[in-house]
Formats: sequence, C-alpha cells, structure tokens
Amino acid sequence: MASSGKLFIDAFWKNNPILIQVLGVCSTLAVTNLLANTLFMCFGLIFTTGLSNLTISALRNHIPDRIRMIVQVLIISIYVMIVDIVIKAVSPDIHRFIGPYVGLIITNCIVMGRAEAFASQNKPFTSFLDGIAMGMGYSMILVLIALVREPLGFGTILGYKLPGLELWWHQWTIMVMAPGAFFMLALFTWFARAKMAAPEGATK
Repeated sequence: MASSGKLFIDAFWKNNPILIQVLGVCSTLAVTNLLANTLFMCFGLIFTTGLSNLTISALRNHIPDRIRMIVQVLIISIYVMIVDIVIKAVSPDIHRFIGPYVGLIITNCIVMGRAEAFASQNKPFTSFLDGIAMGMGYSMILVLIALVREPLGFGTILGYKLPGLELWWHQWTIMVMAPGAFFMLALFTWFARAKMAAPEGATK
C-alpha cells in the first residue's frame, strides 16, 4: 500500500496525470483561457476523482468482473451530475461555457484510469487520497497554464484588469484559442520532462 506522501509526490510530479501520463488534455485545452473556468473544472475533477475512487474501492469486492466498467461509469456519472448541478447553481455564466466539459469528466481518462488501476485494487481511504492527489496534480497544471493564458490573452486575472498592463501590453489573441493552450502545455511538459531527465545534482 502506497503512503499518502508518495501518492501526492507521484500526482504532483513523478506521475502527474497531464505532464507524464498525458491524460485529461481536452479540458486542459478547453477551459484554461480563463482562471475562473479553470478553478471550477478543477473542483469538479477533484471532487469526482476522490469520491468515485472511495466508492469504487468500498464496493470493489461486491462488483462482478463482467460488469465492472459499467458500474464504475455509473458511479462516476452520479458524482459528475452533482458537480454539474452545483456549478450551474453557483455560477450559471461559467456553467454555460464549461458545462459540456463537465459532462465529459464521466469519461475523463484520469477518473476512469484511477478507478480501474488503483481504486479497484486498494482500500477505500488510500483510494480516496489517490483520487484527491491525482485531481490536485491535474489542477496544478491547469491553474499554472491559466495564470499565463488569461493575462496574455485578456489582460486580466479572474476577470479583473491588471493595472497598467494595457499601457504596454498588446493582448495575444492566440492565447485565448486552442493553439495557445497547445503551446503552453507543450512548454510545461517539455520543462517537466527535461528536469526529470537531468542527472541528480546537475547544475545549469
């Protein structure tokens, strides 16, 4: 059984779901043009991954193998529906933009992958921690990308104009489009993998 510390180290760095496993890329490209959208999506994935892992692990010995995947999707979809309702109630404007992507959490490879590879083989509390850790590892990358894309594309953070930015910065339209997200994701992935590949103790 993995320790909680190792679960979080793996999720944030060594086995990050976006940088290393290259999962959840659709939402990374779709919602990171605005930080507010990103935060709501991150909440949805952390909530779903944590609780679906917990539920699937608790029921793992009672689910027949032949319907295992169907049951997992059903459990995940219940939590995604809760997330969708909460976001729609709290912020209808944001829901209009990210609503379709929230629904896609049901088939998100991060959620399905952790349910099958981890929750179905480990105890409930450890599985819950794994789900939270993987959701936070995913969220860290999305937030970092959004913190670059929104100021460069809109000149704002959380919708608020950055003071003085309009005096010297010309907004990059590409940063609010999918190519900008691809570019930023590629840079983050390149940097992370280069750091991992570097020998320990190597200097610049």
